[in-house]
Amino acid sequence: MKQPNYTSHTNLLLGFILAIFLVSCSDYNEIVKGDDYQLKFDTANDLFDKAEYLKSIELYEQIYQRTPKSGEGELAYFRIGKSYFELGDFPMSGYYLGAFTQRFPYSVKIEEAMFLSAMCAVNNSPEHTLDQYETEIAINYLQQFIDAYPQSSLIDSCNKEMDDLRYKIELKDYDAVKLYDKTENYRAAVMSANTFLSDYPRSELREEIYYLLVYNSYMLALNSVENKKCERIEETKERCYNFAIEFPNSESSINVQNVLEKMEKEYEISCSNN
Repeated sequence: MKQPNYTSHTNLLLGFILAIFLVSCSDYNEIVKGDDYQLKFDTANDLFDKAEYLKSIELYEQIYQRTPKSGEGELAYFRIGKSYFELGDFPMSGYYLGAFTQRFPYSVKIEEAMFLSAMCAVNNSPEHTLDQYETEIAINYLQQFIDAYPQSSLIDSCNKEMDDLRYKIELKDYDAVKLYDKTENYRAAVMSANTFLSDYPRSELREEIYYLLVYNSYMLALNSVENKKCERIEETKERCYNFAIEFPNSESSINVQNVLEKMEKEYEISCSNN
């Protein structure tokens, strides 16, 4: 029995698909170059619905440039921004969606545009080890959306994103304390630890940072010039007391107690006659 020629069938099918593709491309190029703007608009919408975003952008740009103040122009401008969002080009998407809220402040798409604009800023936020300027911008955008639409169904998503962004900044500040401690920059470690504890009173990293504050305060006191030594010893003792109160079951309690005892002895030696 003769076997079917699968290779021949496959080649015919590929040829048929290629022919359809070439015709489709030819039709699209004719629409792009043509003057029928209703056809451009209908084709752009069809391409957008099919997730062919790059092609839709080219047509939407033509439509907006021709009639920027029309309903078609408004939708075209919004969908340019959303297309870039779907393509993962968040800087371009953020530009268009941010401008959309200024150009069409009364649009029915304004809530979605503001949310997507904020999400563009979220996606532009870098890793916590890098500068967090873009993260601060993202938090600000999310807060603006929450203030503008407090009853929106998207509020929970905004709050979650804000928590994640704030934790990223928290980790950046945590790393700064750790770096100052590692490099034995005691004064900077004490200052940055104090700032961290003030800025993040409910942080899960609080105990570790508080211990670093105690230790670096202790080292700063030991290495201080005479006219500052007594004051810094007193500050370190107070920090030891506060640590014991706040973290009574800490694994670092013994170390903190040792620091306190050494500071009390040092105070007797260096400050008892002052």
